[in-house]
Amino acid sequence: MANIRELLLLGKEKLEQSGNEYAKYERKVLLEEVLGCNYLYMLMNEEEQVPEEKERQYMEWIEKRCTHYPLQYLLGYTHFMEDTFFVNPHVLIPRSDTEILVEFADHLIEKTQNAGEWKVLDLCCGSGCIGISLKRYHKELHLTLADISREALEVAERNLDMHQVEASVVCSDLLQDIGERMHMIVCNPPYIESRIVDTLMPEVRDYEPRLALDGGEDGLEFYRRIVDTAPEHLETGGWLILEIGHDQADAVSGLMEQYGFSEIAVLKDYAGLDRVVYGHL
Repeated sequence: MANIRELLLLGKEKLEQSGNEYAKYERKVLLEEVLGCNYLYMLMNEEEQVPEEKERQYMEWIEKRCTHYPLQYLLGYTHFMEDTFFVNPHVLIPRSDTEILVEFADHLIEKTQNAGEWKVLDLCCGSGCIGISLKRYHKELHLTLADISREALEVAERNLDMHQVEASVVCSDLLQDIGERMHMIVCNPPYIESRIVDTLMPEVRDYEPRLALDGGEDGLEFYRRIVDTAPEHLETGGWLILEIGHDQADAVSGLMEQYGFSEIAVLKDYAGLDRVVYGHL
């Protein structure tokens, strides 16, 4: 049996050999998860022998991570808006850029006097992180989560249970099976150009669901479909809030203007890149 110090050193060595620039951090996170302890405990007990089954699990995870299998999928969770969300290969891993969308939607709801009457749709919901975060801030709003992937919706339902949040869950090809009008539609659709998907880093290209990444030949396929049909599913004055690729602001803003949206504007992410387009009817 190896001890904690030996496993940390071995994990770091293998991850570095695979080209992982975060090897020192990730070997620690994986061993913490396997042992069910924090790093301070490991530092204070580095000579402690690790049971063979836990050593085997740790090394299996290290080997899998060396193939660029995402850390979040190994752990089974990730962090978003200071909360924890279940994830697996059926859903896109939530990213901090999307928090900009949540913060703005939260701001709009906060300004209303009747949030308890608001109906919010998280379209292409994946893990449900956008809608669930909003519902946690505004427990009175009526939330619907929708995705074309039944496997993704199973993950979203796990997150609803974990956060003790109620929502309607609908399997729908975009807005096709959404039967009621909403006050707000929030969406992080697939928006990467098809030819670009295969050039992405292997963690994304090889393991995250292409269904949640590929936005068609020009990356705008889903925006066209959403903006075309959204007016039929929004109340008068309702908001459409879309995450975008950094170079898509003009194109998506133009689509929203073409289909009757007003006060269209663009929000930048923490890196100063265009990240969200919004407008209302």
